Amino acid sequence: MRKFLLHITMISCSVLSLNAQTAEEIIGKYIKTVGGMDKIRAVTSLHRTGKFIGGGGFEAPILQDNKRPNMVRKEFSLQGLTGITAYDGKTGWKTRPWGGKKDAESLGEDEMKEIIDDADFDGPLVNYQQKGNKVEYMGMDQAEGSDAHKLKVTMANGEVRYYYMDTDYYVPIKVEVKRVIRGAEQESEIYYGDYKEVDGWYLPFSVETGSKGDTERGKVVYEKIEANVTLDNSAFEMPKSPSK
Repeated sequence: MRKFLLHITMISCSVLSLNAQTAEEIIGKYIKTVGGMDKIRAVTSLHRTGKFIGGGGFEAPILQDNKRPNMVRKEFSLQGLTGITAYDGKTGWKTRPWGGKKDAESLGEDEMKEIIDDADFDGPLVNYQQKGNKVEYMGMDQAEGSDAHKLKVTMANGEVRYYYMDTDYYVPIKVEVKRVIRGAEQESEIYYGDYKEVDGWYLPFSVETGSKGDTERGKVVYEKIEANVTLDNSAFEMPKSPSK
């Protein structure tokens, strides 16, 4: 009996080890597919321009700037006015001029979670161990009717995500995100597509986001992504309110 239990334990440990190796292997293939670590590290800034497409044919120009190690600035233009959401590595802030507000204000707790995600220059899978993220291989699953490798990613902050990786190129095609917003757990889905090369690094030019199971999704289409453009740190810092 003890030999049987020992044998089962050894098999279980082997399976866990295989899963860990498989997850590592999939991430390794993903990094290789998109250009390799040298190409990724060589990019120090990204300047994205495009448009947001919503329901009913609604469209709005957008801009997103990222700079290493963890700075981001996003702009959304509507009715001739531009709103900003930004993070300089310490402080998250926003401007919302449509309501007559001109001064920048600090982001709330839920907004901070989202902007910190956007500030992760390489994404949660690259150097995931150094970031404190845990990755587990969950086997095969379906994403948009196609087979995909499923990875469970437990973020350093405790949030759980499921990455569906393409079986041919090992890039993410779908991500399920579980997040607590205003005390309630909410699940959303992100779909990535139209990967194109930017200075040797392949990045998605199409990103769709919506609630889990909802067919209505907002879509971001990047018309242009430029690498290693000059971005001043002051663009990410919260502006001071004008003196009265």
